[in-house]
Amino acid sequence: MGAGAVGGYFGGRLVQAGRDVTFLVRPGRARLLRERGLRIVGLGEKMTLTPRTILTGDIASAFDLVLLSVKATGLRGAMEDLAPAVGPDTLILPVLNGMRHIDDLVERFGDRAVLGGVAKVATTLDADGDIVRLAELQSLTYGARATPAPKPPADAHRALGGAGFDARLSGDIIGEMWAKWVFIAATGAVTCLMRGTVGEVASVPGGIEFAEAVVAECAAIAAAAGHAVPEKELQNTRDTVTAPDSSFASSLYRDLISGRGIEGEHIFGDLVLRARRLGVAVPLLDLVTLHLRVYQGRLEKDSGQTLAGSVPSPESHPPNARESRTA
Repeated sequence: MGAGAVGGYFGGRLVQAGRDVTFLVRPGRARLLRERGLRIVGLGEKMTLTPRTILTGDIASAFDLVLLSVKATGLRGAMEDLAPAVGPDTLILPVLNGMRHIDDLVERFGDRAVLGGVAKVATTLDADGDIVRLAELQSLTYGARATPAPKPPADAHRALGGAGFDARLSGDIIGEMWAKWVFIAATGAVTCLMRGTVGEVASVPGGIEFAEAVVAECAAIAAAAGHAVPEKELQNTRDTVTAPDSSFASSLYRDLISGRGIEGEHIFGDLVLRARRLGVAVPLLDLVTLHLRVYQGRLEKDSGQTLAGSVPSPESHPPNARESRTA
């Protein structure tokens, strides 16, 4: 579900590998895929596929595996759309940012059906709707969220492995999700709050110190939640946000400067809420959360719409049970 820059890329690779794949899409995307095909371009590649598609409301039977790659702001509607595809043996593999979506999916479909997942890929959609590769990175990691791992994740691994991207079954997928969350939040905070690329921030006095302080806050929350980021990965995050010559900009920042809706609540709102429950002081993350809420509020006021999944509250979003014990 989701034939954009992430779901379209991994789904396209699975189609290319001969797997039995169906894309659940809306009418506009379905029409584009019929007219142009699913195109993956960039880095010397030009591939056009003709995938099988199905429209919301036309699902007639359950599927074995749902690869869920929608924006977090569209999760609520997506859960209703995909519900007819979920049977008693269906596995759902979400690759959204943060952790909040796990609680929502478990509440709707049950604990056993929901895997944990991390997608790492540098792609974007161009004006024609083609998927453009920006870097060689292309990995999909997944696993059971509880131990010992049940058998079904191995079934997912057989379906996803050997399809032209790095596919890995993890024994600690929650830890890996936290590590990515720290990276996404740190890069997003640095670029969004300062309204510049990593290099633009790091090249001015105080920029590197600011970026390092942001990383420290993000890492402190993960550690307090019982999922400390391994030092090698944490150092990679520090290096990413402190490189003076870097043109790196987070996808959140690209959405921000383009005037699009953002996943601010799912990446930052939920993170600072967990920090508060765990007793971790995060003044910089509080600031970027406020900054993005003002932006999102203005966007919604101008458009006359409210994006699904806005500000979380402690009452509506109970803490994860493992985090409660850790705290």
